[in-house]
Amino acid sequence: MNDWHIVCDFDGTITPTDVIDNVLQRFAGPEWETIEQQWLDGHIGSRECLSRQLALIKATPAELLAYFDTVEIDPDFPDFVDHVLGLGASLEVVSDGIEQGIARILSRNYVTLLPIIANRLRQVDQNSWRIDFPHTSDACRAASGNCKCKSTPRNKRVLVIGDGKSDMCVSTTADFVFAKGSLAQYCQAHAIPHLRFDTFAELPALLAKLPQGIAANATHFISENQELFHHV
Repeated sequence: MNDWHIVCDFDGTITPTDVIDNVLQRFAGPEWETIEQQWLDGHIGSRECLSRQLALIKATPAELLAYFDTVEIDPDFPDFVDHVLGLGASLEVVSDGIEQGIARILSRNYVTLLPIIANRLRQVDQNSWRIDFPHTSDACRAASGNCKCKSTPRNKRVLVIGDGKSDMCVSTTADFVFAKGSLAQYCQAHAIPHLRFDTFAELPALLAKLPQGIAANATHFISENQELFHHV
């Protein structure tokens, strides 16, 4: 897999739950849900959504770290990382979540060498925060905090692994998608070549089903390949 680059989502993909939503449920007022719905309805991008939501958080650094230390990941993710790196693929965790939280959660689960591309939480005062977007793009079609399309190299085939709305835009330009949750429904509805999965234990076998001999960042497959790979 030397010619494959893997873009892997974090919240809801590597973790069973959404870390930011859980932070907001614990440390922000209920108005965060109204902002969330505006994003889900497409009225605002995730960058505006996260900026407004994270400004609502009232928590000390110790409280946030204590929460991050309770977050579990898919127990088969570390073995999957070892497997794909052993096959020669490159892999990055690319998330519209919080870099510091992702790094702490992964390191606690002995995943320490992966590049993490995500937003950064900044402390404003003792218990107030803002979020910075070092990987945003004014050209981002999804108005995301982290433009995942920026993380796709043009000289490699791109495999996206994800579960939801923040993965939809990059999935349209990827060579292939491993999808669960609403991302699987999106791929099905938009004829995006994909395979569904539930846990990382399934993925080593699915890697063998990846299409071969296609141009990097292909956006179209011949019809029989589309039919073959629209797996339910």
